[in-house]
Amino acid sequence: QVQLVESGGGLVQPGGSLRLSCAASGSLFRVSPVGWYRQAPGKERDLVAAIGVDGGTNYGDSVKGRFTISRDNAKNTVYLQMNSLKPEDTGVYYCNLQRPKITFWGQGTQVTVSS
Repeated sequence: QVQLVESGGGLVQPGGSLRLSCAASGSLFRVSPVGWYRQAPGKERDLVAAIGVDGGTNYGDSVKGRFTISRDNAKNTVYLQMNSLKPEDTGVYYCNLQRPKITFWGQGTQVTVSS
C-alpha cells in the first residue's frame, strides 16, 4: 500500500505562485511514475503534470510554461511549482502514483486563485 499526502494549497491572487508537495509512504515511490491532476467544480479530473522514473515530464496544455513538476526520490516527494496562476487554475489538486495494476491517489489539496 501507498499513502499520498498533499500539502501547499491555499488562496492566491491571479499572477501569484504556489508550490504543492506530495509525500509518499513506502518504497515504491522511486520506481513509479507520479503525477498531479486537477478537478474544478463540476468538471472531470484532468492531468496537470506527470514525471516518470527517468525524470521525463508531461504537462497539460493549459499549464505549459507556467507549472513545473519535479521529484525528490530521497524524500519520497513530488512537487508542483505553479507560477503565473490564473482563476481557471482553481480546483482540487490530487497527486497520484502509478503501478502496473493500480493507481494510488492522495486526498487532494484546494487551490483557489482569486482577487
